[in-house]
Amino acid sequence: MTTAPLRLPGGSVVSARASARRRWEAQRSFDELGRPLRDLTFCVVDLETTGGSAGAGSMITEIGAVKVRGGEPLGEFQTLVNPHTQIPPFIAVLTGITNSMVSTAPPIESVLPSFLEFAAGSVLVAHNAPFDVGFLQWFAARQGIPWPRFEVLDTAKIARRVITRDDAPNCKLSSLARVFHASTTPNHRALSDARATVDVLHGLMERLGGLGVHTIEELSTFSAKVSTAQRRKRYLAEGLPHAPGVYLFRDEQSRVLYVGTSRDLRTRVRSYFTASETRSRIGEMVAIAESVTGIECATPLEAEVRELRLIAEHKPNYNRRSRFPEKVHYLKLTREPWPRLSLVRRVTDDDADYIGPFASKRSAEKCLAALHETFPLRQCSQRIARHPTGSACVLAEMGRCLSPCDGSVDETTYAAVVRQLRDNLLQRPDDVVELITRRMALLAEGERFEEAGVHRDRLSAFIRAVSRTQRLTALTRIPHLVAARREDDPLTGSGRGTHWEVHVVRHGRLAAAGVIPPAGDAHQYVAELVASGETVRGGPGPVPAATAEETERILRWLEAPGLRLVDVDGEWTCPVGGATRHLALHDAVHQSRLDLVPFDERRDLPVAARPAR
Repeated sequence: MTTAPLRLPGGSVVSARASARRRWEAQRSFDELGRPLRDLTFCVVDLETTGGSAGAGSMITEIGAVKVRGGEPLGEFQTLVNPHTQIPPFIAVLTGITNSMVSTAPPIESVLPSFLEFAAGSVLVAHNAPFDVGFLQWFAARQGIPWPRFEVLDTAKIARRVITRDDAPNCKLSSLARVFHASTTPNHRALSDARATVDVLHGLMERLGGLGVHTIEELSTFSAKVSTAQRRKRYLAEGLPHAPGVYLFRDEQSRVLYVGTSRDLRTRVRSYFTASETRSRIGEMVAIAESVTGIECATPLEAEVRELRLIAEHKPNYNRRSRFPEKVHYLKLTREPWPRLSLVRRVTDDDADYIGPFASKRSAEKCLAALHETFPLRQCSQRIARHPTGSACVLAEMGRCLSPCDGSVDETTYAAVVRQLRDNLLQRPDDVVELITRRMALLAEGERFEEAGVHRDRLSAFIRAVSRTQRLTALTRIPHLVAARREDDPLTGSGRGTHWEVHVVRHGRLAAAGVIPPAGDAHQYVAELVASGETVRGGPGPVPAATAEETERILRWLEAPGLRLVDVDGEWTCPVGGATRHLALHDAVHQSRLDLVPFDERRDLPVAARPAR
């Protein structure tokens, strides 16, 4: 099927093995470490308010903030705020802020711009940050002030990852202030609480430093669930670039354990050694990994495709998806005197019509049931002569089969039903959709919801399968397609900025990928990319030259906004009345079922009030 490897413009392979550890320990560059916490400016802020929700009418009564860098204070900000409303008595008792104290204070409309100017260029820090930052954002939006893109740290959240019950009974600010011997005792006044939070922040950072967390990037993904031994393996990411690509974790015998992809290889691989990893098998994988190989790719799409191909090739034990693309099923409408639907494992060049591939036999069987429910084709597997002389089966007696076995139907009538079925598979699925929808409605009216659910699942499997087949076939029948799209480089400091990504697709398979050089001749570059692309020959079936997953990844890129078709050999069309137009409804139903949460399960609710300090 292929005669040349996929071209990798500027592609490279980097292997970071155990010997790299000494180099990493000897010299760690700024680029490797990210942004050290000691070099960042933090603005620690605290608010006092009349209640727990700005949206419900609560107002800010005081703002206090301390700016620090490298452990040293740079400045303080403190002001009372006139809420233009009465402060509830229990709030006045808690904070000591009374109505008379704020009667001459400036309103939030004057205070907020001053605070944002004070905090500019800093990392915002607060204890229970969703409360304080949420109030500030709400009032900024009400005043029409664009919210600066602050990075935010929550000392309460960090403390829950670091502090144990042996250290403190809880993570309230007052408890943490005692643990870290804060110089200021929190007393529900904004500046005092901000000063106490500064000491808590420094105490937490000291502990984090002992755990190998030195940058804000590491802090944002830190979890105590990551073992010390796991953190020590960060050197394995040393040689990886800040670029899109594929990474392969290997054991001491260089066997591939896991394959992944990222827009930033180094940052993603380092996260395995600092981030909270809830998947136990991945934690196990990292523990036995001895090296990481990175394959830099020209574009994120090429990285996704390479990941799929490498997983299929190596079948790593720690990858769960995409390991066996060959283990799929198809529904086949046979070509014989009395055609039937058959469940098969592969596509052959026999001029039959195929639907799929299905990732599981169960989904294929649901789709098959939907079709048999609508079209009374024979379901037996034996060959039937053109002039049969057999006897009717049970399905025929139930009216669910046209019964060609005993001559109950002539070839013309049977062929008309086959044509109708074929039209539902390749053009318009309306007959299946309308019939099953009517049956679901009748069952629902009779409160037979379980039976209606069976029909719903069958219809959903049918719609998804036919839509997938129609979309894949539309692309795989095109011998050659070249497309480009303008992209903004998400990687800070890469120097590439906005660029044009170009992909060459042949019969649904990625044949070449590249990025047009900023000062290069675009036409010449595309011509050279096309000339060096992989040779791909078409074949039978909906996915002849690549796995369905690869072609679907390509389709998502091709269907995204801003795409420009450079060259197309053939026509790229899908049926106007095809199955895809029904997908939105079935996707919405599927998502709503996933979102249902039993009442007795815990729900994540927005922060409504500040916890006790």
